[in-house]
Amino acid sequence: MEKQQNKAYPTILGAVHLVVLYIFIQTVVDFPLAVIDYYSGTDYLYNPVKKVVLGIGSILFILYFAYRKAKVRLSELFPLRFFNPFIILPLILIIWAGQNIIGEINVWVGKALPPPSWFWELFNKVFENDYGIYGAILKVAIIAPIVEESIFRGVIMHGLMRNYSKITAIVVSALMFALFHLNPWQFPATFTLGLLLGWLMVRMRNIVLCIIGHAINNGLVLLSINYADQISENAFYLSEKTLQWKVSLLTITFGLIIVSLLSWKRQKAGTSKST
Repeated sequence: MEKQQNKAYPTILGAVHLVVLYIFIQTVVDFPLAVIDYYSGTDYLYNPVKKVVLGIGSILFILYFAYRKAKVRLSELFPLRFFNPFIILPLILIIWAGQNIIGEINVWVGKALPPPSWFWELFNKVFENDYGIYGAILKVAIIAPIVEESIFRGVIMHGLMRNYSKITAIVVSALMFALFHLNPWQFPATFTLGLLLGWLMVRMRNIVLCIIGHAINNGLVLLSINYADQISENAFYLSEKTLQWKVSLLTITFGLIIVSLLSWKRQKAGTSKST
């Protein structure tokens, strides 16, 4: 029975292979264009047509590849069990408070390992778009969450939850999610977000909720960048750091309790049905 269970796709090794394959497809196209742009002064790498074609094409290939390997229904790869929509409210609070704490951790990381100037240029380009703020919202808060959650909380966690313990599935998927971004200065934020979204998937079994959580996180980051001056003048952010930490930790604790309570009946029903 155990041997048969371990054949579920993907295992940890299979998940690593899937992520590397996705990065490889992106690199095969991006690297030559980056070289051409560097020596010719062109801007092919950030051409909007190229970004759309490569983005859609690569994700469709990866998802089709994983679907064929998993040999299960799409509803199993991307579960859509019912969830209480009121969960979204405490989820917003959890992510907001989490970003307050992660922001301070990122400051410490930046002091211990100062990021080079080219990193900030690349980071800013992630939030830049040919169509202004609306294009940035589409790219960062809609497309990216759908793509990344389909891979990490969809395909990858499908296999990990069937081959390993729930904790292992959450931690491994979060670690791979963080490493996938190839950004050591962003690692605390992406790893923590991965843990939260992995926990939501294990508890709620709904890929849409994970996409919503991811979208909330990216949307708040986008707002914090575009309205940094206004946010910094808010009374909360002008208060002492210790007070900010206490309020943020209490908010996270309160939010997690509310999410647990709102999902408890559904979790209990699902457990009873499986037994």
